[in-house]
Amino acid sequence: MLKNLLILLFAFSILGVSFGQDQQDTTQIRKGRLIGVSALAGTAYIGGITGLYYLWYKDYDQSKFHLINDNKAWLQVDKVGHSFSAYQMGRVAFTGFRWAGLDEKKSVWIGGTYGFVFLTTVEVFDGLSTNWGFSWGDVIANAAGTGLFIGQQLGWKEQRIQVKFSYSPSKYAQYNPDLLGSKHTERFLKDYNAQTYWLSINPQSFSSSRKIFPKWLNFAVGYGAKGMTGTYYNPEEIDGETIPCFNRTRQFYLSLDLDLTKIKTRSEFLRLVLEVANMVKIPFPTLEYNSEDGVEFHAIYF
Repeated sequence: MLKNLLILLFAFSILGVSFGQDQQDTTQIRKGRLIGVSALAGTAYIGGITGLYYLWYKDYDQSKFHLINDNKAWLQVDKVGHSFSAYQMGRVAFTGFRWAGLDEKKSVWIGGTYGFVFLTTVEVFDGLSTNWGFSWGDVIANAAGTGLFIGQQLGWKEQRIQVKFSYSPSKYAQYNPDLLGSKHTERFLKDYNAQTYWLSINPQSFSSSRKIFPKWLNFAVGYGAKGMTGTYYNPEEIDGETIPCFNRTRQFYLSLDLDLTKIKTRSEFLRLVLEVANMVKIPFPTLEYNSEDGVEFHAIYF
């Protein structure tokens, strides 16, 4: 997930410039815009992959291409993270191509598959690294995120169900800081106990009456896990020190959310901010269920 978030942030920083423009003017191809967006997409891809190689893979031993079955890792929280990354990268690329005047269907297929292609390249790098391997589970998760975006855009011409992310610091990272992070900036990216992924559903978009729900109000269902101090199992000791025994437990959530893209503004900068911020689930009162504690209520859950 760390690699995916780094790539996602880089892609937003490059492609996100198109969000700040007038996206309604898409009746014809604007050659200048299309060339610019295509160049930015290519720069994000080449720059992201190159940067990732030097920042992530270069210092690790290389190997022959090989597979790995990591489907049981992190109680699948990392797999949901892959879907999130593919979904969001497809969303930002699609928006850029629509702004450039490319028609809806072409923008969906070219922009929507951008994240899948990007993340599949990362999987190939994993397959050539001794420390990791090419994971079909990751590829399937990437395809799920891409499919969710493309399917909705083709069927509804809007994203009625969005994939979002939230972070709440956990107590588990302190027991294995090398793996889960020693600082909050590292834990944000590496601690799967602290990450929650959401399907944020807009009920107004499914209603024949536009007055039942506010158009900016969403319902959200979330998934996360806790008690994980290791990838597949919890070690009994780390660096010679015994650590507490925790139950690896799945968590399920029900909450409200806001669709920030439904907020109208004439400010190009504010529109960009809202589009980027819409990746994140807005804190709200939340119900949680897990097999260890049963049903819990959180007055505010991040």
